[in-house]
Amino acid sequence: MTVARPSLSGVLTEQVLGLITESGLQPGDRLPSTRELAQRFAVTTPTLREALRRLEATGAIEMRHGSGLYVGADIERVVLPNPNMRTMPGGQLLDLLDARILVEPPLAGMAAGRPGAEELRKVLGQAALHLRGDDAELHEANMTFHRVAARLAGNSVLGEVVDSLLRVHASEQREILRLFDDRRRDYDEHLAILEAIEAGDAVAAEELMRAHLLDVKTVIQHRLM
Repeated sequence: MTVARPSLSGVLTEQVLGLITESGLQPGDRLPSTRELAQRFAVTTPTLREALRRLEATGAIEMRHGSGLYVGADIERVVLPNPNMRTMPGGQLLDLLDARILVEPPLAGMAAGRPGAEELRKVLGQAALHLRGDDAELHEANMTFHRVAARLAGNSVLGEVVDSLLRVHASEQREILRLFDDRRRDYDEHLAILEAIEAGDAVAAEELMRAHLLDVKTVIQHRLM
């Protein structure tokens, strides 16, 4: 049996991550320059840059033009988005929604009554400004609402699962918004979820989140026929 050899870029990725761990660096800390790292690992600068781009795509490092390399905010994430994920065909939009239906409703119930609901209300305020305007801004506000609701549940791993689903499939989520094409209805359902969370009603929050996502799925399923 032939064992596939790891690519040089893959090896370098692990070496850079190892350097960050061994040096005790934290998010926001500065890394050695690209030239210094290339010399340290005995590779060319272009080869090293390929590895750095892979790390940047997952949020492990941040490359600031004119400033240098820094440890990224997502270096300690348990679940990382795949930057090479391709666009999903129409049928898989429904699979994505099914995945969200399984994960998000229980998290909405767990978020009920916990601190932080004012952040959700602020996000909905931003969404309200774009109901008849910028689709990109509305999409971002809608996705932020779902991310924050998941985060408020208090389970960091499941929060990252939702965040990664929405980040990796951002283009699919924009397509879902386009196909659903009822911004006011979407907003009103989000508002109902928020009010249940604010009231500390876990049962209602879970049921409303499930009903919202099932509503979206039903519309998308009909429009894909």
